[in-house]
Amino acid sequence: MLFHLFFRLTSIPVMMLWLVVTPLQAQSLLRDADIEYGLKQIAAPVLSAAGLSPSRVKILVVNDSSLNAFVVSNDAIFVHYGLINRMESADMLQAVLAHEAAHIVNGHLTRRLTNLKAARTAAGLGLALSAVAAATGNGHAAGGLAIGTQSSAQARFFKHTRAEEASADQAGIRFLKSAGIDPKGMSDILNLFRGQEILAESRQDPYLRSHPLSRDRLRAVEGFVAAYGNTGAEDPTASYWFERVKGKLSAYTRNPKWTLRRLKESPYKDVRLLREAVAEHRQSRTKQALRAIDAAIAARPSDPFYHDQRGQILIETRNFSAAAAAYGRGVQLAPNDALLLSGYGRALLASGNIKKAKQTLEKARSIDFRDGSMLRDLSVAYAKSGQTGMAALVTAERYALSGRLKDAGIHAKRAVDLLPTGSGPWQRAQDVLIASERAEKRR
Repeated sequence: MLFHLFFRLTSIPVMMLWLVVTPLQAQSLLRDADIEYGLKQIAAPVLSAAGLSPSRVKILVVNDSSLNAFVVSNDAIFVHYGLINRMESADMLQAVLAHEAAHIVNGHLTRRLTNLKAARTAAGLGLALSAVAAATGNGHAAGGLAIGTQSSAQARFFKHTRAEEASADQAGIRFLKSAGIDPKGMSDILNLFRGQEILAESRQDPYLRSHPLSRDRLRAVEGFVAAYGNTGAEDPTASYWFERVKGKLSAYTRNPKWTLRRLKESPYKDVRLLREAVAEHRQSRTKQALRAIDAAIAARPSDPFYHDQRGQILIETRNFSAAAAAYGRGVQLAPNDALLLSGYGRALLASGNIKKAKQTLEKARSIDFRDGSMLRDLSVAYAKSGQTGMAALVTAERYALSGRLKDAGIHAKRAVDLLPTGSGPWQRAQDVLIASERAEKRR
């Protein structure tokens, strides 16, 4: 499978916030270098118009087919893949992102996190994913992805008031106008959910339950859109990346035969080839998959993510040396992409190049330490190198990131006993061990 799935992640810098809550049913992220880069391109003008940094605020895809989007940190916007698959244009997706960015800018999240830290009702809310700011060096921000669907505390945390929704709508439309994006996408999104309020709550999409919709709100948005007016043609960069993100997501989340029947719907040849490669790979037709992705590479030879896709096909068909070469080319073109580095390190490890694998995976960790797959591979690389203390440390961190603090404590204790006292790795192991012990006391 192409995507990296991460369950209930939490960063060590925000571990104390995690300790006041109880993990619930896990959700996961779909991490993919190509998709996250594309979402960054789509979001950049919106975030800039909102006064947010496109390099700091990540757009992450939740592995859920329902329609929803939300924020629970100042450094990330989460969008369900089901909502992206339902979008019809880049404008619609940008409208969703503008609305969620408005919740950040308007301080809705900050007030909730302040209340969360002070309220004992927080025990009913599981905070699972780390603040994405940690990946960009800002480890002080608190945040995460709330997991589980049954907690009443979680429902209260997610659900915006109508006043918050109205202010986020107006601010979001202002951001769109400032960025030169047609604000009609905002009303198009709300029209997507029209009629759902008459359904029983259990049948409504999560977006409606967390973002209350009313006729007054829809009329207000339509009034704002009419007042701001149409900005003209859609941005070609946003249009391209929207087609690519949606095309790749749908190719991995819909039936391969469905994808192959609809290849001609994409106006971009390379995106058609990418979708074909994914669909053929999912049907174990490796020759056809490689033929398609090679054609996409020929169309865009400097695109690192097509080389990444080629590496993914090869590593999943156990052609490890060729996979390492493909990933290596991708890393040459995008040397600081943590997910590309993670894939490259995995291929090097599988092909027996332990030393280089360890170096590559350590670099990936230095950029984004919350990648559970990377940490698993890095611990194996350390073990194969005879560095059992480091292997235990990385394993402890991986368990901590997945919310398994009891297991994390076992490996952290082993790491503390093996690593040089007072060293940087020893301190990291101590941090995990302390967090594990405090969690145990709260049980």
